[in-house]
Amino acid sequence: MRHGLFAILPMLSMLSCSAPGQHVAEQAVIRPSEVTDFGLLYAQNCSGCHGPDGQGALAVAIGRPAYLAIADDLTIRRVIEEGRAGTAMSAFSQGAGGFLTDAQIDVLVRGIRAWSRPGNPIDSRPPAYAASLTGDAARGQHVFAEYCSSCHGADGSGARAIADASYLALVTNQHLRTVTIAGMPNLGMPDWRGYPTPLSDADVTDVVAWLAMHRTPLSASLNH
Repeated sequence: MRHGLFAILPMLSMLSCSAPGQHVAEQAVIRPSEVTDFGLLYAQNCSGCHGPDGQGALAVAIGRPAYLAIADDLTIRRVIEEGRAGTAMSAFSQGAGGFLTDAQIDVLVRGIRAWSRPGNPIDSRPPAYAASLTGDAARGQHVFAEYCSSCHGADGSGARAIADASYLALVTNQHLRTVTIAGMPNLGMPDWRGYPTPLSDADVTDVVAWLAMHRTPLSASLNH
């Protein structure tokens, strides 16, 4: 046993040392600001909320056709750069206090857009990403009762209490609009097409106006 040990030691010594005149190559260190791989950038910065491949988790499914049909490249970039005030979506650009460079944000925008493929078309025109008119809250209540009450309760205070003031204090009107249009498939909420009659632009605008009425005065002032 001792002879075997003494025979192995020189071999270990040879494996642990480089030959004279040779240098062991050091592994290249990549700075965080130099990472340009979309998969890595997305996994580190986005997947925790938006899910693998953008299919949704705690936030909007940004990789699904319904979202990509309403959000152009400029919109996607602006959300990444500036975040969403009043939500868990923080600003990621270095100019806004985040850690991502302009080049890295470009990579994310291109990668997210690449999820929109010709083989997965949208069969009807979606409502616009942003509202162009002031919503009619009274009409929005009727739209909510017809399209949303089965899951959220007649007054929005059901098991999924979307009209709860505490919840509304955490989200913007734009977030409500985006979710209403794009849906939350991972939570069972369809996009604007998943109803007996697809939601119109006016339907979405009016529902958001009705929901916004449920904010407390303080949270309403912080939300705008």
